[in-house]
Order: sequence, then structure tokens, then C-alpha cells
Amino acid sequence: MEAELFRLQNEAEASLAAIQQGEELELFRIKYLGRKGLLTGILRKLGEVAAEERPRLGQLANQFKQDLENKLAIKAGELAAAESTARVSAEDLTLPGRMQPFGKLHPVSQVMNEVCGIFESLGFAVAEGPDVELDFYNFEALNIPKHHPARDMHDTFYVSDAVLLRTHTSPMQIRAMEKEKPPLRIIAPGKVYRCDSDITHTPMFHQVEGFLVDRRVSFADLKGVLAVFCRKMFEKDLDLRFRPSFFPFTEPSAEVDIACVICGGSGCRVCKRTGWLEILGAGMIDPEVFKMVDYDPEEYSGFAFGLGIERIAMLKYGIDDIRLFYENDLRFLNQF
Repeated sequence: MEAELFRLQNEAEASLAAIQQGEELELFRIKYLGRKGLLTGILRKLGEVAAEERPRLGQLANQFKQDLENKLAIKAGELAAAESTARVSAEDLTLPGRMQPFGKLHPVSQVMNEVCGIFESLGFAVAEGPDVELDFYNFEALNIPKHHPARDMHDTFYVSDAVLLRTHTSPMQIRAMEKEKPPLRIIAPGKVYRCDSDITHTPMFHQVEGFLVDRRVSFADLKGVLAVFCRKMFEKDLDLRFRPSFFPFTEPSAEVDIACVICGGSGCRVCKRTGWLEILGAGMIDPEVFKMVDYDPEEYSGFAFGLGIERIAMLKYGIDDIRLFYENDLRFLNQF
């Protein structure tokens, strides 16, 4: 049996050395090392030899099997390397490389990240809340009771009388102030929903609400924060204009305009010859809102602002139709 093992070993090594194709290796393995292979056939004869010889012959057979498996693995590596070299040699290496397509962030996501990054650099923390909101947080706690005409401005998607899809991210003002005491400096980015759709509105869009609460906070602090934001966002010094407006949860309230990013304020088609572009709404937090969260309006004051991410992106990139963001046209998206 020992002579038969040595004969099989010499035969297997010679056969392995002669293999030139990778697909032949599996046939070789089956022939010599498979369950019905030649080595297995010899091992089955161990029972026929003398008992004192079995350990030595069994060890010899296992050593032969291990050596053959190692040589088979080495041969497989050599053939794979040779095939790879041959394949590369057959190619025209002077051809330009094939660029693999790779994904990019959607322009709305890019602007959202940039906006949050600017306010985080100013010390604002990021807080997120639910898209499906309670009427209490979305309206009533923000000084918008059920009879208030401002509710008509929001074109709300109602789930039930008490549950709705949030129309702004302002409910996070209430949720944050319920949990923490001043000072607070928070922005709340996220999706919001309204029954509205045209070239400047979509039923779902993105908004960032920001607010700051502390002692002796003034309108001048609000103007300073927004001036820094606009300068960083549009990478240039832009004039700001605050126009008196109305929001139920801020008093006084203002619409904030920036000098047109296209004409620099001289007047063009984009700004309708006014030299100004509306960018966001802001104001000092109404004392009635503080009362809803048990803040003393005599001790604390604060400001809040809200901006639409799609609106910022349209101004930043000169986009004239908001629907382009959601049509998944790669010719548009690849520009960003």
C-alpha cells in the first residue's frame, strides 16, 4: 500500500504540473481528492493491512493529501495570475479609462447640509421632530387657535381633527422648549407638507426653523445672525431688508429680503426690477408662545426664523421652476 501511495503521489504531481487551464483544476481535484477519487480509494484499503502498520500508513496518506491540496491552491493562484496578465496584454492600454458612474447628493440635500452647517458654526444645535404632527404643536401652541385665519394660509393635509402632516417645522419650538429651559439655540430641519403645487410650490418641501431663547435677546441679534447666514450661504456681502409682516407666533414679525443675487440689486427680470428677493420670514417670539411652555416672558425673550430649502437652492443656483427638483431628470441633477 505504501508503494501505491508513492506511485499515486508521483502521478498526481506530474498531472498537476501539466495543467494549463484553470477549468482543468476542478477535474483534477475530483479525480484525486474527491469522495470517489483515487486517494480515497486507497484509504479505504487501510482496513486490509496489519494493525501495527495502519497508524503509519494513515499518517502518510493524510500528509500526501495535505501536500496535494497545498500544491493545488498554489497552481490555482499561478493560473489566475497568468490569465489576468494575458487578458491585460490583449487589451489596448492606450484607450482612455472607463469612468464608473457614481452617485451625488441631490441639490436639495446639498443645500440643506450647507444651511445646517452654517447655523451649527454659529452654535445652533440640530433637532428633528415627527412629520405626522398633532394639531396642538402645529397650530394651537404657536398661537394659532382653530378660528384663526392664519390656518387658511397653510393648506393643511389633515389625518384627523387632531392629527395632520406638519405644515412647518415650527412645532419643534414647542417640543424643544417643553423639554429644556433657556438658554436655547436650535435649528429644526425637515420635510413639511401643504396642499399647494405650481412652479414655485410643491405639496412636500423642506424647511429649516431656527430659534434662540435667552435673557435680553433683541431684534438686533436676529438681524446679526441672518446677516452672517446670508453672507456665508451666498458667498458674498448682500444687503438685507426687513419688511413688516405678520406671523401668529412672532411679534414683531418681518419678511426678510436680500439684494438680488443675479443683478446685485440693480434690477432684473428675476427680481422683477425691484432689486430684492424674498428669502425667509422671522421675528421675535410672541409672549403667548412662551406662556404655552411655562417660560416667563418678562424674564426671557427670543427670536425665530424659518426658511425654505428649495427657495434657497433656487436663488443660489438660479433655478426658475421648483418642479425640476423632483422630476429626476439626470441632465438637471448631474449639474450639481
